[in-house]
Amino acid sequence: MRRFPLTRFLQCCLLMYLIAGCSTPVPLWRQDALSLLERVRNNDGQKLLPAEYQSIEDLVLQGDTLVQKEEIEEADKLYLLAWSKANLLEKNLLLEKRRLAEETSRREAERLEAERQHAVEEENRKRAEKLATEARAAREAEARRLVEKAEKARQARQLPTYHTVKRGESLPFIASQSEVYNDRNLWPLLYRANRDQISNPKHLWPGQVLRIPRNASREDLAEARRYAQDRPLH
Repeated sequence: MRRFPLTRFLQCCLLMYLIAGCSTPVPLWRQDALSLLERVRNNDGQKLLPAEYQSIEDLVLQGDTLVQKEEIEEADKLYLLAWSKANLLEKNLLLEKRRLAEETSRREAERLEAERQHAVEEENRKRAEKLATEARAAREAEARRLVEKAEKARQARQLPTYHTVKRGESLPFIASQSEVYNDRNLWPLLYRANRDQISNPKHLWPGQVLRIPRNASREDLAEARRYAQDRPLH
């Protein structure tokens, strides 16, 4: 069932009362009070400021009661008071809406700031995790490097550092032996380390004691292989 606003109901009641034959003059301020009250209601005054709105409607109802008793002057005073309060209510309603809008804007700004702060904290957390991961990886890589270095040093200590030439041996043959380099193309390392007793890399003498370098770098190994390819020993 459709419900009419209370102010519309009050207008209908008074109109029916007048049509019924009452010759009492209509109060001057009733229609102004009702019109202003209706405007306040349409602007959500009844929702935002219900107590103030209800007090004005009560004044109108009291005025209508006095009209029925033909106390028009007293009723008009109540209607004027209702109009004045409705006028004040309309101004307060504007202030209340402005306050609510500012509150909404403030909360939205706080929400956006909270989201921004959360995003910054999340970015800092991810950056810290990345740095920690990189630092951990660097420590692990350094630990592996030290282990490999230690292992190479241990192996170097176990391998011979000298070789006595036997009859028929050549530099590539010696370099190819597992306890030397296990790579015949590294013979230039032996040659360079023993230039003081090897005049021609193609000729060795039984009984020569050759030094075996154990501290060759990757660059030294690569250079030795290139040299062996450019100057092969047959």
